[in-house]
Amino acid sequence: MIETDMSESRGRGMKQRAHVLVVDDQADNLLILEDVLSEHYDVHPANNGVEALGFLEAGGQADLILLDVMMPELDGFEVCRRLKSSESTRSIPVMFLTSLDRPEDEEQGFLLGAEDFIHKPVSPPVVLARVRTHLALSKATRALQRRNADLELIVAERTAEISEQARRLVASKQEVIAAQAATITAFCALAEARDNETGNHIRRTQHYVRILAEALRDHPRFCGELNDEVIQQLFKSAPLHDVGKVATPDAILLKPGKLTPEEWVIMQRHCESGRDAIQQAENALGGLSDAPFLHYAAEIAYGHHERWDGSGYPQGIAGDAIPLSARLMAVADVYDALISRRVYKPPFPHEQAILMMLAERGRHFDPDIVDALEQVAGKFAEIATSFRDEPEEEGTSRS
Repeated sequence: MIETDMSESRGRGMKQRAHVLVVDDQADNLLILEDVLSEHYDVHPANNGVEALGFLEAGGQADLILLDVMMPELDGFEVCRRLKSSESTRSIPVMFLTSLDRPEDEEQGFLLGAEDFIHKPVSPPVVLARVRTHLALSKATRALQRRNADLELIVAERTAEISEQARRLVASKQEVIAAQAATITAFCALAEARDNETGNHIRRTQHYVRILAEALRDHPRFCGELNDEVIQQLFKSAPLHDVGKVATPDAILLKPGKLTPEEWVIMQRHCESGRDAIQQAENALGGLSDAPFLHYAAEIAYGHHERWDGSGYPQGIAGDAIPLSARLMAVADVYDALISRRVYKPPFPHEQAILMMLAERGRHFDPDIVDALEQVAGKFAEIATSFRDEPEEEGTSRS
């Protein structure tokens, strides 16, 4: 009768409830936990580890497991070890229930792959809160894994399509132009599929770079480097500034929280990865390519995180030692990061972003380029509006 009622309720649109497997050899503990959780979840009690493993092997559902540590025959640690060693149960979050309070016991549990500890005697509000939190985290993790799998498929499909397109174009009379276009398209497609941030971000930043370069074309410091042809090459190469992120692991690139020092070191390598990939493409094209945009693209990819005062990365170079192309991209990239939503921050208003940029004059940025930014700030705002992100596209990664 109960099963029939639940089926009918679900048929009327009731949200499907999560399944929680509770394992404890003490019957009173099972009753308490079942009473606390059953209002919100489908609870499956098991009296020991053998019964719990048998339930799962028989196809029983579990979105989260509450697992007692001290049990006869198989203790909770051994049950957890077996769960995490099996492909079918590895991703199920495990929370230990225990009266043990030694740090080494908790350390052992976390090393085995458990997500949390709940100490006995249990507090119903604490149990509910912890279960709710870890179910939400598990759901988000599965969604991210599905998204990553989809992205890998998109990358493979786009790479195959672009490779075929490039082969046909290079064989035509327009070999040089075709090779250039295919290279830009391939790199941008990979970056766009790998990191949702790059969609309108690369369009905005390439327009920012062109506006800045045009404003500086007649400046005494830059007139020898900037002309119409160079500005067009900078516009073409700017979208490749973060192509090196395709080599950054998803766990770091898409991490919603602060990166650890070790993760930050890996994240910084995208500059070198991008430069190396672009230089390999340039070498592969060989005599077919007379495109300076690949030279500028490599400069930008490698140097756009350098700072005027030398505190940037990956080389820590300062002042005019930083290529002009990279100095222009640094201003464009940081401005766009400030006005955009990221996993670690909300967007700043245009006016506030400009003030923040001006405050970094002579520290993060070339002073003359920041002065040019102040002059063309209105055009930056227009570009940001013309190529604004859709709400669902915002804040999926870090810049």
